[in-house]
Amino acid sequence: MPHRATSPVLGIVLLLVVTVALAGTVGTVALGTPVPSDSPRAVIDVRIDADANRLTFVHRGGDTLDASALSVRVRVDGTALDAQPPVPFFSATGFRPGPTGPFNSADDGRWTAGETASFQLAGTNDPLISPESRVEVVVSVDGTVIAEVEETA
Repeated sequence: MPHRATSPVLGIVLLLVVTVALAGTVGTVALGTPVPSDSPRAVIDVRIDADANRLTFVHRGGDTLDASALSVRVRVDGTALDAQPPVPFFSATGFRPGPTGPFNSADDGRWTAGETASFQLAGTNDPLISPESRVEVVVSVDGTVIAEVEETA
């Protein structure tokens, strides 16, 4: 009869091992990868001029941003622009030449608090901004999202 007592004990031990392994896996997935503490932080506002198809960005505060590390992605009424702005640039497909501030390749490349930057969509980009359009903008630095803004034109 000594063999009968080991089955329940082994079953309980195996159940505990499986439970601990699952808890560790769930904890790792739930906590995810931490955001690097050296990621830049900034508050960015977006103003939309539907008549001119212009987006103006205001750096309200936070870290100075490196324009060459910026990525700006725009959606109009849920549809991504055919051509996204290749920040920094001067002339690019889908955009009127001469963006302002740190979006312009002739700028010093540093976007500091208080500075504005803007670009204007060309008529060849799609979709264009019309009055009452819902415009979503995501600004990232080296792949880390620093601002997500949704505004109505």
